[in-house]
Parts: sequence; C-alpha cells; structure tokens
Amino acid sequence: MRNPHEVLIKPVVTEKTTNLMEENKYTFEVDRDANKIEIKHAVESIFKVNVVDVKTLTVKSKPKRMGKYVGRTSSWKKAIVTLKPGERLPIFEG
Repeated sequence: MRNPHEVLIKPVVTEKTTNLMEENKYTFEVDRDANKIEIKHAVESIFKVNVVDVKTLTVKSKPKRMGKYVGRTSSWKKAIVTLKPGERLPIFEG
C-alpha cells in the first residue's frame, strides 16, 4: 500500500460539492493511479472515519485560450467518498 498522503492530493470545494456534504459525501482530487481500495484506506487512516462507499471519475482536459495561445487544462481524477452516518470531516467544517 502507498502512503495515504500520496493518494489524496487535495479536497475539491465547489458549490456542488458543498451541497453533497449535507449528504455526508466528500470530494477529493486523487492520484490518477489510485484505486477505490487505496482511496478508502487513505481517507480512513488520515481522518479516522469509516468510509461506506467510494465513487471515482476522471475529469477530462478542456481546451483553453489566452489571447492567441491555445492550450489544454490537465485531466485529473476525482473521488466522491461517502462516510458512515453521523461522521464528519473536520477540514470541511470551516
């Protein structure tokens, strides 16, 4: 198993993910090679909570322009982690 801090890169905080927090679902940017089992163990070991479910998806890159220069954003992997009812993650609580 890899180091849990290598699996979880950063939390994703948007309006949509904030609404998901009410349903006990938290969103993280994760390593592209991480699987659901590694993500579950990483969240459980770092935050000392019980994970019920993990959903993953790959966010595709998008074309972007800056004046005459054309480029692409990088693609990344996102994980939506569902916790046991009644548990919270302290990093999202303000």
